Amino acid sequence: MAYVTTAGRACAGRINAARARGFTLLELLVVMVIIGLLAAYVGPRYFSQIGKSEIKVARAQIDAFEKALDAYRLDVGRYPSTEQGLGALETRPQGEAKWQGPYLKKAVPMDPWGKAYQYRSPGEKGEFDLFSFGKDGQPGGEGEAGDVGNWN
Repeated sequence: MAYVTTAGRACAGRINAARARGFTLLELLVVMVIIGLLAAYVGPRYFSQIGKSEIKVARAQIDAFEKALDAYRLDVGRYPSTEQGLGALETRPQGEAKWQGPYLKKAVPMDPWGKAYQYRSPGEKGEFDLFSFGKDGQPGGEGEAGDVGNWN
């Protein structure tokens, strides 16, 4: 018959309690697989929303620039030339006595993809064309790579 002291029982009790509170490797692997499946399902849906939001931001910025360009036209009598560009909304172009700007509160930002907005006056699709080439930075394209302009 073995003798067990109270210290031995306390030590054995701690070991059993630690085993009861821990997770087995199998349980951890199951949880990791579930998290991986959720990430694989939710990830693409989340990142597709980011692309849509960049297009919405570009459209909102183009709309704000259009309003500023219309205010410029009311004061000066015409839209800025292609050479003057959107910078004419911030600083007075030489020889523009009727300029009452600045027409924007902040400097002209880059498009959501980090590229400059394109401006042409007179435009091919209207009195002026104001657009971004989209994510790919190239003319044309579809989806996120498509052009975003004041005509669409």
